[in-house]
Amino acid sequence: MDFRFRPEDEAFREEVRAFLKRDLPADWKSRWIGVMGHIEEGYYPFEREMRGKLKERGWLAMSWPKEFGGGGADILRQTVFSEEMEYHRAPGRDMGGVGMVGPLLIAHGTEEQKREHLPPMARGEVIWAQGFSEPEAGSDLASLRTRAVRDGDDYVINGQKVWTSRGHRAQWMHLLARTDPNAPKHKGISYFLVDMKTPGIEVRPLVNIANQHDFNEVFLKDVRVPARNIVGEENTGWYVATTTLNLERSNVGFSAVMRSMLEDTIAYLQTQKGTRFSPLDGALTRHKLADLAVAIQVCRVQSYRVAWMQHHGVPYAKEAAMVKVFATELWQRAMRGLMEIVGLYGQLEPHQRGAPLDGGLEHQYLYTIAATIGAGTSEIQRNLIAGRGLGLPR
Repeated sequence: MDFRFRPEDEAFREEVRAFLKRDLPADWKSRWIGVMGHIEEGYYPFEREMRGKLKERGWLAMSWPKEFGGGGADILRQTVFSEEMEYHRAPGRDMGGVGMVGPLLIAHGTEEQKREHLPPMARGEVIWAQGFSEPEAGSDLASLRTRAVRDGDDYVINGQKVWTSRGHRAQWMHLLARTDPNAPKHKGISYFLVDMKTPGIEVRPLVNIANQHDFNEVFLKDVRVPARNIVGEENTGWYVATTTLNLERSNVGFSAVMRSMLEDTIAYLQTQKGTRFSPLDGALTRHKLADLAVAIQVCRVQSYRVAWMQHHGVPYAKEAAMVKVFATELWQRAMRGLMEIVGLYGQLEPHQRGAPLDGGLEHQYLYTIAATIGAGTSEIQRNLIAGRGLGLPR
């Protein structure tokens, strides 16, 4: 791997930075913290506006092939873009549709599915939710119980999904359901595309510990899905889904958010220099900050390594798991460490008087609690690394 970026990628990075400096409000970071707790009123309208601007520049689906409405850029250019967007906490990217469903359909979809679904995604016109996890099937996803039974030209789906991001906003959901209850659990699952307007779908909100409504429960009762909406062959859904899971686990955004929070915290601490209780006066604090900077850079390089492997067509399941476990555990450690350094004021909520970084530390600390659980727990990732990476017995 070449650790230097190509000159054209560095030029593109500067172009993205200039765009964000121009089009993000000057107070966006503090506004971002506030709207996350009231996401319906504050975040989504601005996100739609920004998504339109990304589409106009050809950045929304930039790594897709041009024949599907994409920009034809390679995955390394896409990773540079994703990093800058996450670092600045800029809305507009479509991780659910463009980032996950699109690549899935390009790899496994029928021509009809590609024609129907890819153009609206590339235009930023549709929101997708992910119907994977269930109350009794999270990290052990293959234990899912949602059932799909063939009935003529349709499948009839019954079951429950949980932790469904943006399920209350989505027009479509990509969903895993069991189609053969007698097969080994990994071999009896199929992958479906489900219109959220279909009768029998009920969405209930779940508000997380950071007071943010993004998750939902989704109940499916006798939901009829056309057989043409199955992705891949019947009972091969688990193997199709690994495409989605690897994309979800190798996100460069982890290191970008941590780097942004670290730099913002240091800038805040600099304003406290010379005061009676200045944290930066202590060598231990400076060493902690330095250690975090080193670890975040390691995390960043790991993500770019996965992007390089994707670019060259090298299998990367083990490396994606390594990024996920290292990044999410570091994210928790980093936010806990920054909270401890800032002190008790770091526990103040957004918009409370005296809250450092407008409450960003408190919000991020709470948000990271679930990081080592979502998209597969750290234990599951270590099993993947041990089995697939090190060849150890199950």
